Amino acid sequence: MAQLSDDCFAFGGPMRSLDDTAALIASRLTVVDETEIVKLAIADGRVLASDLVAPLPLPPFTNSAVDGYALRGDDLPGTVEKALPVSGRIQAGMAPDRHAAPGQAIRIFTGAPLPEGADTVYMQEDVRVDDTGRVILPTGLKRGANVRPAGEDVAAGKVVLQAGQRMRPQDVALAAALGMTQIDVRRKVRVAIFSTGNEIVAPGKVRGPAQLFDSNRFMLMAMLARLGCETTDLGILIDDSSLIADVLSEAAPGQDLILASGGVSTGEADCVKAAVESVGTLVFWRVAIKPGRPVAMGVIRGTAFIGLPGNPVASFVTFAHIARAAIFALAGARQQPPISRPVRAAFSYRKKPGRREYVRVSLRGTQDGTYEAVKFPREGAGMLSSLVQTDGLIELGEEIAEVEPGQTVQFLAYSDLY
Repeated sequence: MAQLSDDCFAFGGPMRSLDDTAALIASRLTVVDETEIVKLAIADGRVLASDLVAPLPLPPFTNSAVDGYALRGDDLPGTVEKALPVSGRIQAGMAPDRHAAPGQAIRIFTGAPLPEGADTVYMQEDVRVDDTGRVILPTGLKRGANVRPAGEDVAAGKVVLQAGQRMRPQDVALAAALGMTQIDVRRKVRVAIFSTGNEIVAPGKVRGPAQLFDSNRFMLMAMLARLGCETTDLGILIDDSSLIADVLSEAAPGQDLILASGGVSTGEADCVKAAVESVGTLVFWRVAIKPGRPVAMGVIRGTAFIGLPGNPVASFVTFAHIARAAIFALAGARQQPPISRPVRAAFSYRKKPGRREYVRVSLRGTQDGTYEAVKFPREGAGMLSSLVQTDGLIELGEEIAEVEPGQTVQFLAYSDLY
């Protein structure tokens, strides 16, 4: 279990850049040190604990890239077509039972190993076979055509996946192609999560006339699951500093991160703020981001604590850009900033320079084959429908003050944010 110093998040100046915030969080968190061996079939999403080295080349033998006819390069026709007798047949999965003799061709199929001596393959679509069974080869083919050399894809001994790689389906496929059945990964990051406030109640419970059903906790648990975390649900903690402190103190030793939704703010007599400070340390980082508010960072008995805003959209955005970076750091995963894509704005918007803002949009195709971003008609940070009925966020950098229709803006798909 990672053990953090109480002052690891201390920072004396204002945070102007969201990128700097994420980088600073990552630099001050300790990677979980436990590893485990998992079967390849369940390795998707896990983080490699050590480099993956190819034990054999890919492909492991030289083979044909097409269905056709294999021959020696010395037998390629010159300025006129040439007829060669066909001396054998090699199917995929079959070891050659003969060499490629001079002046002869061998029928071969895609993926089949090239017989010794052969170095070129004609596609069957490019040749014809005469009445005697000879294959007629046209001119113009170069030696080595339509052949996949051994090791063309991956050389034996090469590092194919580096430690810190978060496994994707294509990474799993590569490991399988190398004959691996299990890999060494970091154990899952353990995250305890809770919501706070007398004004919320769990779905399925009786809701008072002035209460709301808790949605943030379920949203964040889903995002944590997609990041491969092992989650402990601490439920809803009422506004009682002593109770919250007891829960945090008991939960911290078994977790890598404690994540809170709501109830942490500057300038208020806040129960979570008081509870965290009574059992650990707490600082507020002034992150220039909208939607969002100051993010609470702290340490409770050696375990990191992050407090996110209570409004659903602000909670979503700050998780995607701050908590996600912390989880990647704890998991030992290489930081992977969300990939933005240029699209055209179909809206007008004004913002304050010096602050990064995220606008909820839907994408629609245009007649010229590109996409334009349509802004959700309302901007409230408490509107879950604005996340459900849109495709992603337009990221407006600190230097931007105004957006006009037709302007190129940067789009972040929701699927890239967790």
